[in-house]
Amino acid sequence: MIDFVLHFDKHLIEFVNAYGAWVYGILFAIVFAETGFVVTPFLPGDSLLFAAGALAATANGGLNPWVLFGLLTLAAFTGNAVNYAVGRQIGPRVFTATDTASTLGRLMNRQYLDRAHAFFEHYGGKAIILGRFVPIVRTFVPFVAGAAQMTASAFVLYNAIGAIAWVGLCTLAGVLFGNIPIVKNNFSLVTIGIVAVSLLPVLVEYLRHRAGRSNP
Repeated sequence: MIDFVLHFDKHLIEFVNAYGAWVYGILFAIVFAETGFVVTPFLPGDSLLFAAGALAATANGGLNPWVLFGLLTLAAFTGNAVNYAVGRQIGPRVFTATDTASTLGRLMNRQYLDRAHAFFEHYGGKAIILGRFVPIVRTFVPFVAGAAQMTASAFVLYNAIGAIAWVGLCTLAGVLFGNIPIVKNNFSLVTIGIVAVSLLPVLVEYLRHRAGRSNP
């Protein structure tokens, strides 16, 4: 799996050579699963979009950049929507105020769900959009938003904005920079760099929160 994530550019070329146009379906399934199921946050996201954009930019890459953008944006949007719907249905049943003496009871306390609801009603747009760019986090944000009963219309709007921005920026970066020799020859380092950059919004928000608490 680690080799698959770090060298997805090579694996993607193999997929195109082996499956042709069916590779669109493979990419759709990976993006959908990575954003739609809380049990699959380990699947490649940013690096996959970057590699796909880089391959689409080549003359013999076998991928159309516009078709790629449209399908993967749809995959990202629908994946989050399914995750949100699941969270909305089963989330309130998972969080309970009973047995608060146990570790699980403290973690799943109903008060946390109420706080999450207040958070998403106030800051939900920022969380949904920025969460798109953070590995692991983007898999859990829509589930928690659903469990917290974030307003459905607001979620749909910010989900669409986040999906377009995430897929658009990552694939465009691949189109523009993916075939530069130093990038192409060091894709594993680029993948690690993409993850590091993706974590910057979380770091910035954390530092702002710390500064706000120290300066009331």
